[in-house]
Amino acid sequence: MSPSPLTAQSVRAARERIAGHIIVTPTVFSQALSQATGAHVYLKLENLQHTGAFKVRGALAKITTLNDAQKKAGVIAMSAGNHAQGVAYHAGRLGIPATIVMPKGTPFMKIRKTRDYGATVLLEGESLVEASAFAEKLATERGITFIHLYNDPDVIAGQGTIGFEMLDAVPELDTIVVPIGGGGMIAGIALAAKAVKPTIDIIGVEPELYPSMSNAVQGRKLPCGGSTMAEGIAVVTAGAVSAPIVRAHVRSVVTVSETSIERAVAMLATRGKTVTEGAGAAPLAALLEYRDMFEGKTVGLVISGANVDARMLSSVLMRDLVREKKVLTLNIEMPDKPGQLHAVSGICAEEGANVMEVIHSRFAMDLSASSARLGITLETRDEDHAKQVMDRIRMSGFKLSIRDPNEP
Repeated sequence: MSPSPLTAQSVRAARERIAGHIIVTPTVFSQALSQATGAHVYLKLENLQHTGAFKVRGALAKITTLNDAQKKAGVIAMSAGNHAQGVAYHAGRLGIPATIVMPKGTPFMKIRKTRDYGATVLLEGESLVEASAFAEKLATERGITFIHLYNDPDVIAGQGTIGFEMLDAVPELDTIVVPIGGGGMIAGIALAAKAVKPTIDIIGVEPELYPSMSNAVQGRKLPCGGSTMAEGIAVVTAGAVSAPIVRAHVRSVVTVSETSIERAVAMLATRGKTVTEGAGAAPLAALLEYRDMFEGKTVGLVISGANVDARMLSSVLMRDLVREKKVLTLNIEMPDKPGQLHAVSGICAEEGANVMEVIHSRFAMDLSASSARLGITLETRDEDHAKQVMDRIRMSGFKLSIRDPNEP
């Protein structure tokens, strides 16, 4: 690790070392997201970076500090995601042996991607903590350099180069909103951005299930744990190197709900036209959940990565349609006689609602033997359109209710 304290100059030096070997990703204005949030929203698209995430910056910044003997010996890192691929990518490109330790149970897709970059992958430990302990022990035994995913000054400096790029692109930014896991990225960005524009506000965002940095800087002891879509920032203990920097330079750290993260992922895909993982959507989730904090301001959101599972993305998009009543299931009671299903489907067709699924049951025990229940799933334009369709069905003499999406 660097012997001197981290400063903006540390980030400038890292920027020079990694120049030409990382993508200077665009910072783009989003009219759609600005209208949705009331802020002037710019997106720093680190999801377009090599390996699909910002982590390559810190990985390369660390690797470029190694001497020839250290490079020959190789590097080791512990990660189940973006940091693993960042280290593997640059080590492979530079011909440096790389070992990546991942916990047992890491999805095979992540293992395969890391191996594809040329790294040796070891599966050790039942958790990130156990895997990290194994990696550090192996680094000592083999005499190779351990690259921590966030608690390393050189890594932090590399991640911080994002801050310089954002203000180069959009000097008028009032606020930069950054996802927080261990805190390496926000610490580096805060140092860089505050050096260029001391009046700028830096806001950190954590999942409400993992308020580790909030605990560190506010002296709280809130529990950390649970299943989150933002697994890339699901960190139990904030970085010891980054926490003091966050305490000194970050205006506030907020937490966001899982629902807000889901909404943000869907909104970025459908309105922002960009794909992001849960962690990368956390800044937009903050704008949705804390609208008054950002309204009217020029805000830069760090979209930190795009490595989201296709099945997960599909589920989030469908859940968002259900949440906005663009997809809904109606339970309709009707006489058990010919023509009833035709009547309902005809109304749907006339009103422009698309029928996605139909389940016709004659055996519902809470109805009379002369009645049946129709479960019909519809796609509508929006909630108002859904109400219009339901009103027409009711006016035709049918009794209906909306099926609770929480029911199986």
